[in-house]
Amino acid sequence: MPDGYDATYAQWRQDPEGYWLRAASGIDWSTPPGRAFDPAQGVYGRWFPEARLNICHNAIDRHVAAGRGDQPALIWDSPLSGTQSRLTYAALLDRTARLAGAMAARGVGVGDRVVIYMPMVPEAAIAMLACARLGAVHSVVFGGFAAAELAARITDAEPKLVLSASCGIEPGRVVKYKPLLDAALALSPHHPAGCLVLQRETWRCALQPGRDEDMAEAMDAAAPHPCVDVAATDPLYILYTSGTTGKPKGILRDCGGYAVALHHSMSLLYGLRAGDVSWTASDVGWVVGHSYIVYGPLLAGCTSVIYEGKPVGTPDAGAFWRVCAEHGVKVLFTAPTALRAIKKEDPEGKLLAGYDLSKLEALFLAGERCDPDTALWAERLLQRPVVDHWWQTETGWCITGNFRGAGLFPMRAGSGGKPAPGYVVEALDEAGRPVAPGQIGSLAIRLPLPPACLPGLYKAEARFREAYLEAYPGHYNTGDAGMVDADGYVWVMSRTDDIINVAGHRLSTGAMEEVLAAHPDVAECAVVGVKDSLKGQAPLGLVVLKAGVDKPEAVLAKELVALVRERIGPVAAFKEARVVARLPKTRSGKILRATLRKLADGEDFVVPPTIDDPVILEEIGAVLQEAHPLA
Repeated sequence: MPDGYDATYAQWRQDPEGYWLRAASGIDWSTPPGRAFDPAQGVYGRWFPEARLNICHNAIDRHVAAGRGDQPALIWDSPLSGTQSRLTYAALLDRTARLAGAMAARGVGVGDRVVIYMPMVPEAAIAMLACARLGAVHSVVFGGFAAAELAARITDAEPKLVLSASCGIEPGRVVKYKPLLDAALALSPHHPAGCLVLQRETWRCALQPGRDEDMAEAMDAAAPHPCVDVAATDPLYILYTSGTTGKPKGILRDCGGYAVALHHSMSLLYGLRAGDVSWTASDVGWVVGHSYIVYGPLLAGCTSVIYEGKPVGTPDAGAFWRVCAEHGVKVLFTAPTALRAIKKEDPEGKLLAGYDLSKLEALFLAGERCDPDTALWAERLLQRPVVDHWWQTETGWCITGNFRGAGLFPMRAGSGGKPAPGYVVEALDEAGRPVAPGQIGSLAIRLPLPPACLPGLYKAEARFREAYLEAYPGHYNTGDAGMVDADGYVWVMSRTDDIINVAGHRLSTGAMEEVLAAHPDVAECAVVGVKDSLKGQAPLGLVVLKAGVDKPEAVLAKELVALVRERIGPVAAFKEARVVARLPKTRSGKILRATLRKLADGEDFVVPPTIDDPVILEEIGAVLQEAHPLA
């Protein structure tokens, strides 16, 4: 790898084919790629079109064959169940091969779909890897999703088998998965051949004769199954995201490009090598969990932490620092919302003092834009690089970031960094023309997309073209708004529909959130555009206060209005802020701004299936109904 980001990125721009073929040399192939890319295949081209491999072999078998079978592959840390365990690469190989054997004995083969509906337990990762071992296509549904949402995904994917668990555990409650699965199967017109269920001691469920089987018993009785050779362009998984039409979008991921890009990113982006401990504090149900709890770390021969807990409350706001200290975590990757939760409960970082973080080298953030105040707070607290990087379910790995393997360039709080090799990011106006550096536009990526990015949507090519490719010909439309500055840093401000029009001025709600978050009393915030009879739209700020703050709401609101006026200007027309106890979020930590906007405007809305706690919407609705403008 050339020395420095600029040299690395330039090397890719000068010879994309050669760059990705060199990256592909880090993967074991049964048929090595003769060329990196074929522009004639698929919607915009396909990566490693003639090559063949098995990604499970690359994630497990080859490390055992290299003599590293005794190294921990997975560390399971579950404060919610009071359990910790370690699984070596050799043990992971045995359990994965046996689950693959059990699935194969029940008719699962290459191209068959398997739905996985499980909590944060090692068996969730084993289930994914067992599917990959067989050449089957897994579709992980976030554990605890409502029955109707699970049914919609079963209906679309048409799985041959469902792998589930009896329950998940949340603070103060047990989430019984099996009744949700039973209800989903009753709702779906598709009926899988069977279900393998992991019985957890926290709550054991009844099994339906003729359909359900105990997963552990099936594995114990099965013969280990070898890896099955598949094409690099064959699908590895379908990951559903909520669609604007109400029908979930099935993001497809292929095997070869994903293996190459993830393996390459572990060293280039995160600076991790075989044997290092990596902890991505996410969930296997999200793309971050797919890429950097399961596949990325194991492809690189790292040890990956699977955490069944929360950033606060299990038992306190020092939980993340405990996990890092106990397991020797080298790189922690989490969502900004987790940091804000920790900051709210422990703003001075006093709980950090009890833990030895000498092995922690960097903190990475993604999932939603990190406000500069939170990033700078974490940097001061940890005295480590804090890297905010931007990516999407569709891309599978980062679009922009900062690259430890090439030597970090100076970071700018609020920016997601610079484009990774493979991406050309442009801010475009409504006509598809690049805007001037520093001006807000729609962020788009010049085609072709690099390896690991989606080749399409499952059974929905027309929808893929419409959703991502038609708005700006020759580009992939990210749906995010932001800017590229004169030095090449990319600033993601908000989703495109979070750009509000105030009296003809296009303003980013993300820029206003940045200002509100900088107030010393604010733990986290959201700004949405609400209808205004005079200006078209007006910004409304909702803020959550730090623990211990006791200030009259009207006083705080005046301070926030003055702050926005000072830093953005009167053009922002920011005149109202409300204090709320908490903000509505998805289970992955994204604030549900579109729902907030509809709630504030009095419009009808559907409670998003990904919401963490629907009661929050009722709480905020009550606050918004109080007729007291605060400024």
